[in-house]
Amino acid sequence: MFKVIQRSVGPASLSLLTFRVYAAPKKDSSHKNYMKVDELSLYSVPEVQSKYVEEPRTELEEHFSQLRHNCEPYTTWCQEIYSQTKPRVERFVQWGSDNYEYLQNAPHGFFPRLGVIGFAGFVGLLLARGSKIKKLVYPPFFMGLGASIYYPQQAISFAQVSGEKLYDWGLQGYIVVEGLWKEHFQKSGNVKNSPGNK
Repeated sequence: MFKVIQRSVGPASLSLLTFRVYAAPKKDSSHKNYMKVDELSLYSVPEVQSKYVEEPRTELEEHFSQLRHNCEPYTTWCQEIYSQTKPRVERFVQWGSDNYEYLQNAPHGFFPRLGVIGFAGFVGLLLARGSKIKKLVYPPFFMGLGASIYYPQQAISFAQVSGEKLYDWGLQGYIVVEGLWKEHFQKSGNVKNSPGNK
């Protein structure tokens, strides 16, 4: 057994030793025999003059090409519409999920308040019988009145913003009506007072 160990340890220990080997050129060799990398046959690339020839299109390929060319404006229009509506849909989905989470963890007394506000809107709808304008005005007014009882700070801020918007709309409407008045009635007044009509 000792011989087996001795015979296996000897070559194994020699493999762990490191030797440095220095290569030196022969003194009688000349430098003229060296070859460049390009001259070796392994690295040389044969010079072949190749030319790309495109195959003629078949009739089916021509029809598909024309169809794709004709449909291109519609596909770009659909892509533009998709890119414009995608953020809005994502915002709407996020708004819906936020509201769902809020309703799942609603504060104490939220649902009774919501019931009172909804009932106020129903009362406004009942009082608005017979007139379409009343049906548009009464339910939101009564719902806003019910909401302002429970949420006075939000109602005040909403009334301020709504008042500013209504004032802006009224001012814009006044400017439009004034422009139409000047355009139509002053021109017709000038036509009546012109010297040809006397």
